[in-house]
Amino acid sequence: MNDMTLGDVEVTRVEEMHGPVGMTPEEFFPGSPKQHWDEHRSVLVPDFLNDETGICEVAVQTWVLRSEGRTILIDTGVGNHKERPYAPAWGHLELDFLGNLERAGVHPDDVDIVVNTHLHVDHVGWNTRLEDRSWVPTFRNATYLIPKADFEFWNPANNPKIAGGVNQNVFEDSVAPVHAAGQVRLWESGHRIDANLRLQATPGHTPGSSVVMLDSGSERAVFAGDLMHSPFQVMQPDHNSCFCEDAPAARRTRQEILGWAADTNALVLPAHFAGHGALEVERGGGSFSIKRWAPLDRL
Repeated sequence: MNDMTLGDVEVTRVEEMHGPVGMTPEEFFPGSPKQHWDEHRSVLVPDFLNDETGICEVAVQTWVLRSEGRTILIDTGVGNHKERPYAPAWGHLELDFLGNLERAGVHPDDVDIVVNTHLHVDHVGWNTRLEDRSWVPTFRNATYLIPKADFEFWNPANNPKIAGGVNQNVFEDSVAPVHAAGQVRLWESGHRIDANLRLQATPGHTPGSSVVMLDSGSERAVFAGDLMHSPFQVMQPDHNSCFCEDAPAARRTRQEILGWAADTNALVLPAHFAGHGALEVERGGGSFSIKRWAPLDRL
């Protein structure tokens, strides 16, 4: 099962890929003590940590929401045919993500809104597809909701340090084309999508990082983007990934969202959790723990 209903919102999990991220816990989460990983090994192995190789496991996936008659995608993965010299595992891919969307009942022309929670390489790839020799919007009828702070930060015209990093070429092939097509709406602080859904800024991982908050009927949920890459960060929320731009802010926003989720019994749906993909959390011992996993099939 890859579908659930939260209030008046239908939610579908659509996978692009999952597997080893190519980093050990010490590399992925610098400064995280080995004893903390050992303490939580029963939760992390095998879906989030390969016990034989010691490598972290992640998923790259899109959350499809159907709300008030519209189809909404949250994040669009890595994409095909992209030139990624500093992320070679994600370069020149030939994945059937659009086929997975179709099997979930979503044709690209049916998509009304695309939410990019932030503009990292693995969240914007299917914004565009290669047509002849040009990058064109994959979802040609959609409005792309992009946080203004990230749009400005990841534009290489504003930030020459992007060259030589994992986000090299990303703005040019996956963001600029949809902006040039007039399909981008930039937002700041917050944005109401509809009566059930709103965007909330959660800066730290990147300057414009955001989450989608769901409040529908008696159901609460947060599509948490990259606030967390592993359940390790539920139990140990002070540990950031190596990709966080502002470490103190990333810790603060993670604590705030996890606290809200625990206090409201909200479902947490991160971008990169393999396994069952989503979870409820609870407070305990000055931190958080996993209350239960969502009833979704394991990746």
